[in-house]
Amino acid sequence: MNINATLFGQFILISIIVISGLSYYLGKRKTQNVKTTTFIGFLLSFIPPLGLIFVAVLALKDDISNNNASNF
Repeated sequence: MNINATLFGQFILISIIVISGLSYYLGKRKTQNVKTTTFIGFLLSFIPPLGLIFVAVLALKDDISNNNASNF
């Protein structure tokens, strides 16, 4: 079986972009430390199954309450 290294590299690059972006977006909504969440998502995106598990855990987490919003 012949594995194309270019295709594998492109898959990893796309994985890094998508999982890091999702980690940032979900980290903004669901955690108070966005930079740490994004960094962990970036590191885990080098192994795509772990990155997907991390994003799934973030997606299932409850949103944080925004105390700065004024209630009318």
